[in-house]
Amino acid sequence: MALPQRPVGPARAGRPRHLARTAAALAATLALLSPLGAAGAASAAAQEAPTADVDVRVNTQASLGRLSDTARGVNAAVWDSHMNDPEVAALMKAADVGAMRYPGGSYADIYHWETHTAPGGYVAPGTGFDAFMGTVRATGAQPILIANYGSGTPEEAAGWVRYANVTKNYDAKYWEIGNENYGNGHYGSGWEHDDHADKSPREYARQVRAYAAAMKAIDPTIRIGAVLTAPGNWPDGVVGEGDPGDWNHTVLSEVTDVIDFVSVHWYAGGSDTTADAAMTRLTRLPGELREVRNQIDRYAGADSPRIGIALTEVNTNTGGAMLTARPNGLFAADAFMTALENGVFNVDWWNTHNGPGRITTVDGETDYGDMGMLSGGSCTGDVCQPAANTPFHPYYGMKMTSELGTAGDAMVAASSSAQDVSAHAVHRRDGRLSVLLINKDPDAARTVNLEYAGFTPSAAAPEVSRYARGDSDITDVTGSGASASQVTVPPYAMLTVTLTPQPGTGPGASAADAPGTPGLEAVTDTTARLSWEGAAGAARYLVQERDGAHTRLIGETTGTSVTLRNLPPGSTHTVNVLAADAAGRISAPSGPLTFTTGTPTDAACALTFHRDTSWGNGFVTTVTVRNLSDTPITGWTVDWDWPTDGQSVSSGWNATFQQTGRHVRVTAPEGAGPLAPDGASTASFGFVGANDGPNPDPTAIRLNGTVCSGG
Repeated sequence: MALPQRPVGPARAGRPRHLARTAAALAATLALLSPLGAAGAASAAAQEAPTADVDVRVNTQASLGRLSDTARGVNAAVWDSHMNDPEVAALMKAADVGAMRYPGGSYADIYHWETHTAPGGYVAPGTGFDAFMGTVRATGAQPILIANYGSGTPEEAAGWVRYANVTKNYDAKYWEIGNENYGNGHYGSGWEHDDHADKSPREYARQVRAYAAAMKAIDPTIRIGAVLTAPGNWPDGVVGEGDPGDWNHTVLSEVTDVIDFVSVHWYAGGSDTTADAAMTRLTRLPGELREVRNQIDRYAGADSPRIGIALTEVNTNTGGAMLTARPNGLFAADAFMTALENGVFNVDWWNTHNGPGRITTVDGETDYGDMGMLSGGSCTGDVCQPAANTPFHPYYGMKMTSELGTAGDAMVAASSSAQDVSAHAVHRRDGRLSVLLINKDPDAARTVNLEYAGFTPSAAAPEVSRYARGDSDITDVTGSGASASQVTVPPYAMLTVTLTPQPGTGPGASAADAPGTPGLEAVTDTTARLSWEGAAGAARYLVQERDGAHTRLIGETTGTSVTLRNLPPGSTHTVNVLAADAAGRISAPSGPLTFTTGTPTDAACALTFHRDTSWGNGFVTTVTVRNLSDTPITGWTVDWDWPTDGQSVSSGWNATFQQTGRHVRVTAPEGAGPLAPDGASTASFGFVGANDGPNPDPTAIRLNGTVCSGG
């Protein structure tokens, strides 16, 4: 993103009421929304507990990784005259913002830091680099700086590093090379400025190497980031003329040895531009982030864990949604935590201030069509925003995530039985457990049963923070009647419940520290060898596989490595390692490892699954099968399961296709001859596919029930 957007699109459609309030649920909601004096607390305690309609399970033995010191971030833009107002730093500090990105999306590719100019664009007074760093330091954050790729040079970027980290001692760690450079016109659509004659991903990769060399020659401790496109979003899968592959695969094949992180942007998008719809589309994000990691794994190999993923722009969309209203606040909280739980070390909201657009009414409030977290105090026609730096709902969504935990605390698995109630959890370093519940239903309160694995709450009443209708900030509602086992969340609201552990329980009672995150040493079609850094006080180690918020033991050893056996070919597994002390008390879990087994090298069949062409949300594939057994095969079938829900076969040829859920069965056409033994003949068919989100290839494909080699 570069400029203040002027969203256009339909007003938010009404949402059907799919859950009727019970009298008890309504009473509980009114109690939560009422002032909580002594009489109110007594009334809530005396009230009969409502019947729960949502079950949430939290498993503290399934770590999703630790919150980084840059977890919560925002974008700042040189065209924003309020960027460095003192109120900005105070508000961002209150929300535990740890990163601020500069100089503002696509402006990065026209911005020259030394002269503080952006030819062809507007630069507001008082937004220079040193002024920005004053806001960063007042916030207690770190800068994420975007080096000018579009109209700059490696030497200009190196000069910026020298000024920032040598002359001024700002210790700026994170440096991206350009912004959305795949939008430079190479694929037919061009919004990103790029003066290079060669606009291909191969040239971008070559330049990333040059920038990294020049910049790290000044300060070898900085971290260099390369721009990728989010899988399942244009131009993912599109191969330009003369290119060896699409943007991501071409860039990663050339730069993994010189970069330290990748930068992706994610806007929920879609034809329905309401924030309610965006919250539903958020379910695609985990799969897209997993595919980014798969791509890094493919090209970086064992070095992959060193390369981080930063989601440096996120919002509902780039124009048309209800952007300052309450549902986008719920989306912000859900998006921040969803991304962080799925391997991202930094999430940056677009934008701090952005500017008003289409004026609508959402949930009884004016929505200003503004992609900023804070008001810029501007007007659209005769409708004016509140005073500059007044927070919009997305700010409070981000701030609510800071109620969950801070840098170093462990995110842990949480699952909800209801699609419109999200759950996120953080196990804090001091042993407390915080659970964030987001009720996306605008009409009904939801009463939630809380269940725990690996955590035993004490008898103390939990601390409760709320952001609901009528609240002007995150509000402490401790004593409102919530318990460790049940809580009621008002409509269109967020609650964070923080519990203390029962003394003598949990990792704090174990003499064993948490083990290191496991690494994958070797993998075959049925085995995986893992190793990890040992933990002080450990007598043995447990390897647990995670499925949602449930775990099961799949390996145990007294050493610091294990070989897992009898795994299905082409299967994906996420595991944590826990240490047990001599008394059997369990430590906190390690960080997670996700891996996929391969296909057999000595299979009775071989298969190629070739992506002929792709265009972001569709693709054409040709599949070729060879029989390697010593007997012919007549009447063949080919089966696979898509890795994600959004993938499907639209039409095909040279075979009959049937898809049920994720499963696809392809049957030989009528009159097809047998597949000769020993690879003497092949069968080939093709199809047009569609994808809504990431589009990874199947991991295991079967011929007449036998897993084939290749893919």
